[in-house]
Amino acid sequence: MQPGQSLELDSDAAQRAFGASLLPSLPVGTVLFLEGELGAGKTTLTQGLIAALGFGGLVSSPTYALMQLYPTPQGQVLHVDAYRVRRPQELYEMDLERLTDEARLSVIEWGEAFYDDFPDAWVLKLEHLGSGLGRRVTRQR
Repeated sequence: MQPGQSLELDSDAAQRAFGASLLPSLPVGTVLFLEGELGAGKTTLTQGLIAALGFGGLVSSPTYALMQLYPTPQGQVLHVDAYRVRRPQELYEMDLERLTDEARLSVIEWGEAFYDDFPDAWVLKLEHLGSGLGRRVTRQR
């Protein structure tokens, strides 16, 4: 998926499949920011990515934990939810830089405050298209 390109997805299953299909485009060490309103499917897309790396367990939103690490046969995945972070420094105090450096893939939801710290990161925006109409995913960068 190139910057500016969009794709419409009609179900959660399609969103997970899109996440899985995106994986070959993401080099080792990629930081992927997911933005979009509550319920737009950020964690659903992440589930597809992590499953494609061979993780067979439950992948849930890290809203209350802030960070979760998933071991996969292809390397560790860092999943961050910065929605409740009051100051960006909070995640750096939790060793965000080291964890992203060591991860096969880092997925950060609600991470707009960190864009400048990861200039090579991908940014995907997820939008609801309306009741029963699915979602749109657009690559911002």
